[in-house]
Amino acid sequence: MKQFEFPNTKRIRSQQDFDTIYSARQRAGDQCLLLFAVRNELNQTRLGVSVSRKNGNAVKRARKKRLIREAFRLVQHQLPRGLDLIAIPRPTVEGDLKQYQSSLKRLSQKINHRLEHKQSG
Repeated sequence: MKQFEFPNTKRIRSQQDFDTIYSARQRAGDQCLLLFAVRNELNQTRLGVSVSRKNGNAVKRARKKRLIREAFRLVQHQLPRGLDLIAIPRPTVEGDLKQYQSSLKRLSQKINHRLEHKQSG
């Protein structure tokens, strides 16, 4: 089941990468997630997760991170290729795995469409 792997090469960890994605100012959000994105030169989509203290104590924040990473792992083959994503969970919603999966799919498609339109125009 190679399509469901989540190796380190698909994770965004460096502050420089986070800064690059934030500075591109391409974002979309819904009730569960705020998603920032930028094109990368790779043939794969990578994910970074940022959970602020507004989301609760360390245990609650770690749970949200795990859920978002797991949602990405399960739907990564359905997401547009060649994007670097940062997912930020909304502090007011306790999302579950299904909500995060649908949010990742919908928001990444939305941003990808916006980036394609921007690139061609």
